[in-house]
Amino acid sequence: MEFGFCFAKQGGNIMRIVELTDESKNNILENLLKRSPNSYGKFESAVAEILLNIKTKGDEALFEYTKNFDKADINADNIVVTEAEIEEAYSLVDPELIEVIRKAIVNIRSFHEKQKQYSWFDSKPDGTILGQKVTALARVGVYVPGGKAAYPSSVLMNVLPAKVAGVEQIIMCTPPDKEGKVYPTTLVAAKEAGVDVIYKAGGAQAVAAMAYGTKSIPKVDKICGPGNIYVALAKKAVFGYVSIDSVAGPSEILVIADETANPRYVAADLLSQAEHDEMASAILVTTSEDLAHKVSAEVDKFVDELSRKEIIQKSLDNYGYILVAKDIDEAVDVANEIASEHMEIVTKNPFDVMTKVKNAGAIFLGEYSSEPLGDYFAGPNHVLPTNGTAKFFSPLSVDDFIKKSSIISYSRNALEAIHTDIEKFATAEHLTAHANSIKVRFEN
Repeated sequence: MEFGFCFAKQGGNIMRIVELTDESKNNILENLLKRSPNSYGKFESAVAEILLNIKTKGDEALFEYTKNFDKADINADNIVVTEAEIEEAYSLVDPELIEVIRKAIVNIRSFHEKQKQYSWFDSKPDGTILGQKVTALARVGVYVPGGKAAYPSSVLMNVLPAKVAGVEQIIMCTPPDKEGKVYPTTLVAAKEAGVDVIYKAGGAQAVAAMAYGTKSIPKVDKICGPGNIYVALAKKAVFGYVSIDSVAGPSEILVIADETANPRYVAADLLSQAEHDEMASAILVTTSEDLAHKVSAEVDKFVDELSRKEIIQKSLDNYGYILVAKDIDEAVDVANEIASEHMEIVTKNPFDVMTKVKNAGAIFLGEYSSEPLGDYFAGPNHVLPTNGTAKFFSPLSVDDFIKKSSIISYSRNALEAIHTDIEKFATAEHLTAHANSIKVRFEN
């Protein structure tokens, strides 16, 4: 997708170089918003039909959709992944990868344990007790895509915060292959993270099953996990029956860099997100025109070497930009407007720049804090707000798997001191029964 404001695009270069102006910024923001799941209304009727069928027909519809979409014969007898299947999965996964998964789990659990909240109570001498009761959700459903698109790292990132929060039961839905098997690494990651039950079900139909409940799959309190547009729209549609983590959009990275940045590192980091899918966004905002051209050249070299060349090419053609800003403040301003899922700051003083950042899902500081570090190993959650929603949403955390209840307890003396104030407030709103509920306690 071309705009008329490119001031330097070398012949054959994959990434366009754009001078940052109000016009170019607005055009880019408009282009990026086209990737929102809210822009795919044409799929909503198909999703709505699936949801209705699952709601009314339960397992019957679920098994039929699994046969149609996944070509697998799944029924009440084989929908649950058995311990034997899990054991088989362990035999198929590289033992070294299993050890890496276990190391990652230690880091992820350690980070999320620092997020735990606890109930609290505050009392006063007059007999007033106020507080907050923290309770973990009873049952959470995690959705995991199937096949080679399955990401075991996402299993860990969705399950472990729920475990740390104290969720009583965590179930997982993931589509089987045509033989009725589940991707082995997904099973290993689920077992290691502590999933209680795994079901062979995928797509919008799996989301519906977890939202409404069927004979085979129990209703959950919250659904989390990534998926395609059908899964995203299904999660959006069932919100209210259950809670959801978010309606995720395509992956994004924005790098803020100055003349001190290594162009090869920056190019590699941009492509780490562009390879996700054709809708992914990769943006460099730099104060150095020289770096812009060097990064563009390095991108060209890498793309020729990488396995997902066609996907990367389309991603960069549609949503890849190198923006040249006049200074670091202008670079930060546009970064805050874009509010990217992942933000890398590769400047002389990254911590100083970070203090000016308001909107980003995760912020990576310095040239050795590459985005994949957060995806797999560091510990902070990689389930992040996308498509500008970092302006008001946060990463997935322990907070997403708890609920809070307010505690209120007043003695007679404490209520007596303020009862006329409450009665006056209620009467002003013409809610006389409210006022009376207080008044009757002091009639004599």
